[in-house]
Formats: sequence, C-alpha cells, structure tokens
Amino acid sequence: MQQDKILSTISLATKAGKTVSGEFSVEKAVKEGNARLVVVALEASDNTKKMFRNMCEFYKVPVYFYGTKEGLGHFMGKEFRASMAVTDEGLAKAVEKQLVLAGIERQ
Repeated sequence: MQQDKILSTISLATKAGKTVSGEFSVEKAVKEGNARLVVVALEASDNTKKMFRNMCEFYKVPVYFYGTKEGLGHFMGKEFRASMAVTDEGLAKAVEKQLVLAGIERQ
C-alpha cells in the first residue's frame, strides 16, 4: 500500500536524523532554509494549515497535507505530530516521490 511507503520513508528519514517535528521546530527549519519538504497532518487546524501553506509558498518549500497526527507521530517514534519537515534533499525527494505516486497533491 502506498501510504505505508510514505510513512516508512518518513520513518527512515527520522532514523537518519533528518527530520524535525512540531510547529515551532518546523517553522524554524523553514525560515532558516533547512527544510526541504513539509508534511502537515490532514486533521491539523485550519490555522495551522494556512500558516504552513503561506510560509512554505513564501520560502519555496514543498508542502503536503497527508496522514493523521497519530500516524505521523508513530512513524517518527513520538507522540502526536501535526507537522514535520525533512531536512535532507535526497530523503525529501524520496518522500515527495511516494506522496506523488499516492496521488497526494502539493499545496
């Protein structure tokens, strides 16, 4: 199933130490130019989605809305996570490829 590949790739990036999660850490990574890809949970608040959509558009970082807070957190080895960023270019491209194959559109 494609969703498993997306979360597995996120898990791999986390194990490699190439992700950050949580609203403040992700926002900092985007603004400092370290984020290569941002994923926001579908169930995140409308304000959170709007903030990340606008910020990522401004800083030219791909952003996707995918998964649940519980799912993102679980595959990152943490509690609930509404947002996460991949900080490695190669791993970000791998996650983005899986998202595109699953039919998830870039925001």
